[in-house]
Amino acid sequence: MAELKDRLRGDLSAAMRARDQVRLRTLRMALTSITNEEVSGDTARELSDEEVVKVLTREARKRREAADAFEAAGRAGQAAAERAEGEVLAGYLPAQLTDDELTGIVSAAIAETGAVGMPGMGKVMKAVTPRVAGRADGARVAAEVRRQLAVGG
Repeated sequence: MAELKDRLRGDLSAAMRARDQVRLRTLRMALTSITNEEVSGDTARELSDEEVVKVLTREARKRREAADAFEAAGRAGQAAAERAEGEVLAGYLPAQLTDDELTGIVSAAIAETGAVGMPGMGKVMKAVTPRVAGRADGARVAAEVRRQLAVGG
């Protein structure tokens, strides 16, 4: 049984008692997404903590993208609501890598793979992705790999 999922359920009950609507709405949505993931496919199964983190990361990214879209459309109230939900989800995700940490990981991967220039991007991404799983957005990682390969190659 995934400990993170249990923690989400416990926090959902606490949010109900506290009448914290943002937290309540966010945790219900997260648990629904986890359940949907568990029953998708041929057979139902219990997700591991790592898989739960992937689902939460995907949901947090959706909140960021929705907030940006609402902001661009001039709907600040809805953008703020999406950001608030994103903050709740962030509390369950691993700490994000700093720019310096990400730069170091990408540099090490480039040295290990011997990649030069843009044709080596796939190799570097394949090496970096497991190291940063859940701790850095894929677009941010790709941008850093691209930057370093462009400078080095």
